[in-house]
Amino acid sequence: MFLVGLTGGIASGKSSVIQVFQQLGCAVIDVDVIARHVVQPGYPAHRRIVEAFGTEVLLENGDIDRKVLGDLIFNQPDRRQLLNSITHPEIRKEMMKETFKYFLRGYRYVILDIPLLFETKKLLKYMKHTVVVYCDRDTQLARLMKRNNLNREDAEARINAQLPLKDKARMANHVLDNSGEWSLTRRQVILLHAKLERSMEYLPLRLGFLTGLAGIASLLYLLTRYLLPSP
Repeated sequence: MFLVGLTGGIASGKSSVIQVFQQLGCAVIDVDVIARHVVQPGYPAHRRIVEAFGTEVLLENGDIDRKVLGDLIFNQPDRRQLLNSITHPEIRKEMMKETFKYFLRGYRYVILDIPLLFETKKLLKYMKHTVVVYCDRDTQLARLMKRNNLNREDAEARINAQLPLKDKARMANHVLDNSGEWSLTRRQVILLHAKLERSMEYLPLRLGFLTGLAGIASLLYLLTRYLLPSP
């Protein structure tokens, strides 16, 4: 099995593309969902965040107040790095657990929805393929203004706060152009899924895993024959 990192930009249509992949039966892991999960009360990252940033980052119910925490690390690289050092290892562990579950269920590939895939670059080394959901800037701006009921200035500010989609597209292995009709985008998704399904890149890991299991089984059999007395 191999991993496919999927990303996009604000109002590029990434969520709609993911829905199509899911309708096609693909395994999708949302890294943002995992990031929220690992900081829940009772988890190691939650305790370490409170130790590092104080109880002021807590809501009344004990959950992390993401806005307050975001304000604390805003424009403070040292604090941001501290937070990342707490959360990123936990996110990677949960990501590995979810991926392994899909591996055991026989999926050929798993899509990881990673909003900041190219910005942080932390997870790039794990991805066999990278996909960007792209649209041209004028389309992105118009969609964002309509969707969020924003004026042009506010919408441009939000777009400018992100890495430009054209830069992400240059770094990706696959680009899904969502600038035009949705039917065209959907067809691109279907074709990409078919291409990934046909890929044999999942075989080496799966064969290695099965070979390892066979070796362990043989060893257990030999140990049992050796240790247990004959009737």
